[in-house]
This record gives sequence, structure tokens and C-alpha cells, in this order.
Amino acid sequence: MKFLAEEIEEYSVSHTERESDLLKSLNRETYAKVLNPRMLSGHLQGRFLSMISRMIRPDRILEIGTYTGYSAICLCEGLRPDGKLITIDINEELETFTRNFFAGSGFDQCIDYRIGNALEIIPLLGDTFDLVFIDADKINYSSYFNLCLEKVRPGGFLIADNVLWSGKIIQPKDAKIDKDTQALIDFNRMVHEDSRVSNVLLPIRDGLMILQKI
Repeated sequence: MKFLAEEIEEYSVSHTERESDLLKSLNRETYAKVLNPRMLSGHLQGRFLSMISRMIRPDRILEIGTYTGYSAICLCEGLRPDGKLITIDINEELETFTRNFFAGSGFDQCIDYRIGNALEIIPLLGDTFDLVFIDADKINYSSYFNLCLEKVRPGGFLIADNVLWSGKIIQPKDAKIDKDTQALIDFNRMVHEDSRVSNVLLPIRDGLMILQKI
């Protein structure tokens, strides 16, 4: 996930607005107590998500993949008054940990946190979304995109995380490719060729695909 020289990355972080004390605590506690802490969005990406949300000023946000709640809190920073973020995660073991941080964030009343299979929950949602953030199991990225696009307003945005997959999306032609990597290669190709969206792939952290519904 490290694509920049360490000194450049440190310079970028040092010239990015600071994360809140709560987010700093969430970052620290995730690394201390939770498996796979690099799944956390972290300071630089978190501030980027917050900036995007503040630019869009969404009324409704959908997040697929809550983990410990860092990105959800960042995305809530741009919500309109009375706005709502629905965030879905299949890992019920993190629910108490995550809800505690939501409760201290000031956005608790804005967050609809659901535990379950996103492929089953998304079709039941009646909301129209201004912004969707996809950061869950990579095998289903294409399915999440297809399910969500019809629920995004024209001009709305989808953001998919981890689309560079630690650089593994660049493989020699004869290389054996694992299922997650192949799923991301297929997803990147699919959305790039989809005439319903415009797209830009940003090499921020592990890669963010930004999509706007036309």
C-alpha cells in the first residue's frame, strides 16, 4: 500500500489538516486491539474522504464496509443538516467497539449502522444516495457497483477503495492471479468502460476509484 517515498508521504501528511482527537484515538485503538488494522482509512485518506464529502454536501451516504468506523466518521463531516449515512458491515464482532466510537463522534444520530450481508441489504434500501463508498470484500466489488449505481442520483458519486491492491493489479501475463486481485482487475476495467459513469483512479494510499454517475 506504500506507493510514495516515505519522506513524501510524511510531508503530505504533515501538510494535511490534522485528524480529530477522536479519530486519532480510533486509529490508535484499532492498531492496538483489532486484526488487520491496515484496513483503516487513516489520516491522509480520511481527510480526503472528509474533503470530498464537504465538497458534495450529501444528504444521503451509503458505505459498504464499516470496519471500525473511521471512514464513516470522516464522511459524516460533510453531511447536510438532517443527513444520514448508512454503513453496512458483516463482522458483528466489531459492533460494540465501533458503536462506542460512533457514540463519541457527535454523528451518532446521523449513522445507521447495520450488521449483515450488503448484497442482501442494498436491494432493500429505498434511499437515493449522493455518495457511496465501497470498501468491503473485493470479490463482490462489481456486484456492489451494479447494485448501488441505480440508487445513486444523477451527478452523484461512488468511491471504491483498494483498487490498486498493493500494486498487485499489475501482473505479468503468465502470472497466477488470486481471486481478489482478479476481481479488482475486472472491476477497474468494467467501470472504466461503463458509459454510465465518468471516472478517475487516484493513487492515494491503496488506490481510490472516483466515479460520477452521468
